[in-house]
Amino acid sequence: KRKLKESSMKQIFSVLLVLMISVVSAQEIRWMSMNEALSAQKKNPKKIFVDVYTAWCGPCKMLSEKTFKNKDLVKYINDKFYAVKFNAEGNEDISYKGVTYKNNNYDPAKANTRNGMHDFAGALGVSAYPTMLVFDEKSAPIFPITGYLTATQLEPIIKFLGENTYLTVTTQEAYDKYMKNFKGTFKN
Repeated sequence: KRKLKESSMKQIFSVLLVLMISVVSAQEIRWMSMNEALSAQKKNPKKIFVDVYTAWCGPCKMLSEKTFKNKDLVKYINDKFYAVKFNAEGNEDISYKGVTYKNNNYDPAKANTRNGMHDFAGALGVSAYPTMLVFDEKSAPIFPITGYLTATQLEPIIKFLGENTYLTVTTQEAYDKYMKNFKGTFKN
């Protein structure tokens, strides 16, 4: 009887643990490195959403603490994209389109303050933080989104890209019409 009870308790504990992990991961964006996303994309083509941030950037922190905690946005990004957190002043080496990008000016003593700009951020034309970038299924950049946005402000843009609307809406007039007619579903 005692062994049966222990076995049952272990099974119950295992089920509870799986449920808790599922609930937590369902509420958080599954971030990865750019190299991991590019590798995953080769096996299973999917767009890549990149949050380009710096350690000292206040609006970047607000994006992480508020916008990227919105459960509707979390679910949408996890479903439609590989999500990448990229420190534009970090020291990660990134292999992209046959080139390895580095931060040759990285100073570990300045890890939490202003540091040298990463070559990958420069190659992508990032000039302000935060910048969010979306890459298509073949790793080509589609669209930069600059500045702090709430989840409801980000929703029409992220869905414009995630639903491939950008492929048919090709003029400013058509984009303005899309934005005017957009009906959001994300809750604050």
